[in-house]
Amino acid sequence: MAGKARTYTELVDQLKTGFERLSPQFQVAAKFLLDQPDEIAVSSMRSVAAQAKVQSATLVRLAQHMGFTGWPGLKALFVEWLRASPTRYAVRAKSLASQGGPEELLAELFRTQRSNIDLTAAGAPPSLLQAARLLEGAKNVHVAGFRACHPIAFTLQYLYRFFRWNVNRVGVGDSSLEMGVRAIEPDDAVVIISFAPYSKEALTVLEIARRKSCKILALTDSLASPLARSADVTIIFSAQSPSFFPSIVSGIAVVEALIEVLASRGGPKTVRRIEQAEQQMFDLGSYATKR
Repeated sequence: MAGKARTYTELVDQLKTGFERLSPQFQVAAKFLLDQPDEIAVSSMRSVAAQAKVQSATLVRLAQHMGFTGWPGLKALFVEWLRASPTRYAVRAKSLASQGGPEELLAELFRTQRSNIDLTAAGAPPSLLQAARLLEGAKNVHVAGFRACHPIAFTLQYLYRFFRWNVNRVGVGDSSLEMGVRAIEPDDAVVIISFAPYSKEALTVLEIARRKSCKILALTDSLASPLARSADVTIIFSAQSPSFFPSIVSGIAVVEALIEVLASRGGPKTVRRIEQAEQQMFDLGSYATKR
């Protein structure tokens, strides 16, 4: 590591940039530190170790690896961060899915979805503004989201194209992934969406975007994800779910929020484009009712 971090932000940067060089156990611990900073600030080392599924000694050794004499010095940065940023503190839903009837299962599902939205909303606003600036400066925008992330990618492209025409999705329809990435150029921005377990196709697009020196916007579930470690801007959304499949609700919310930011920054020109696009859809008979 490049020396002991003096602030929480410096520590996060060090963990992200050095993540791939950490041992497997250190990576497990580092991922928990990046994903659950509030827990580090308020919980004992033993509790953090149990939640992260590592030994307490692993946390001590990781702290020493980061330049601290022990765990208390590293934890102090999280405590300072929490005190300075109380609005970012959100309590994550921790209860497992009930083993009771459908009513209890549904109640737990909706509680988790609300928690996902709250967690995402707590940290997303600064990244959303950075993401808007990144996309506005790009010649073209390419969106990549596969499998469970396909609906998130589709929503972003669909809404964005109401006022920007050169927004393309990679690897859709009859075109292969290889054909889709050929259109990516150095002045473009590539939006890549994936959460654990990370899509092989998403990582392929990531590697090509890096090779072509494109601007990369990652929508993902962790600052320790391979997307976040390579992105120019990262927006984190929570995909927790008591069901067998991850939730994409907060991912959709992030996309809608990003579109709202972009549209609000576009001014009258963007409003006219949206009006024209909507009118064209009415004229083409896309809606059952007439305008």
